[in-house]
Amino acid sequence: MRRYARITGTGSYLPPHRLSNADLVAQLAADGVESSDEWIVERTGIRARHFADPGVFSSDLALQACQNALKAAGLSAQDIDLIIVATSTPDMVFPSTACILQNKLGAHGCPAFDVQAVCSGFVYALSVADAMIQTGAATKALVVGAEVFSRLLDFKDRTTCVLFGDGAGAVVLQASDTPGILATDLHADGKHVGILCVPGHVSGGKALGNPLLQMDGQAVFKLAVGVLEDSARAVLAKAGKTDADIDWLVPHQANIRIMQSTAKKLKLPLDKVVVTVDQHGNTSAASIPLALDWAVRAGKVKSGQNLMLEGVGGGFTWGAVFLTF
Repeated sequence: MRRYARITGTGSYLPPHRLSNADLVAQLAADGVESSDEWIVERTGIRARHFADPGVFSSDLALQACQNALKAAGLSAQDIDLIIVATSTPDMVFPSTACILQNKLGAHGCPAFDVQAVCSGFVYALSVADAMIQTGAATKALVVGAEVFSRLLDFKDRTTCVLFGDGAGAVVLQASDTPGILATDLHADGKHVGILCVPGHVSGGKALGNPLLQMDGQAVFKLAVGVLEDSARAVLAKAGKTDADIDWLVPHQANIRIMQSTAKKLKLPLDKVVVTVDQHGNTSAASIPLALDWAVRAGKVKSGQNLMLEGVGGGFTWGAVFLTF
């Protein structure tokens, strides 16, 4: 009998400091940078985002999301035997944010590590946890996406600073005889490193290079819409499913136009697409689990439904997961 990995609980957390477009536009104007609510909404669909306060780290956001997910699953942190954190904004160079989170949860002894695939990070982490559960290396896993992207933003670059926000989302993944994750599909192409990156690094106690986010928006958009369709098709084929079997598309919340394009190619009506980008902005690895938790708690996603999760991010990385919730 096949051993499946099944989501049994979801959780999320947004830091309380919420900035509407109007709030952010006023902040930018004080620094001589022009933007507007209309400009942001038209190009991205974003209306607000949340920023973490100084001294609040990815592990702090992850802790809240994990506690909510554990409560939903009816488990305690001591029940967990695997922790994977997807993040591009770790608390420190090392140890991993997963180890820091493990200590804050009070879950000692189980393997804990980070996955770095930027906005595709949660899909990557979920795929790794699925493989470990299928092989028997884990039974109950916490898979988390957590980011404080506000720390990487150049607030003099209006094309990027309006896009991103902070937050965390988590799922509890458990071994089950009942179908859960049916297929995964992961890819990367390092030749596109330069179109979305933070090219700085730490050396000799100093940040060398540019430690702020840089993006070629048009190149990212063009690449994203193509690879997301390809990955969606590939994971459907692996799962033995078709477009018609998708109850919900839960995409990376980067840009409403990318999501609309993907839905159109999959012949999905927009009311089958989970959209939270308007309220969260792009929270990188946190965006898919944030969107999933919102849809579950809103009563949209229900047990037994088929979900397509997919993301694309710097690297360039991309991938999809098809599962029965």
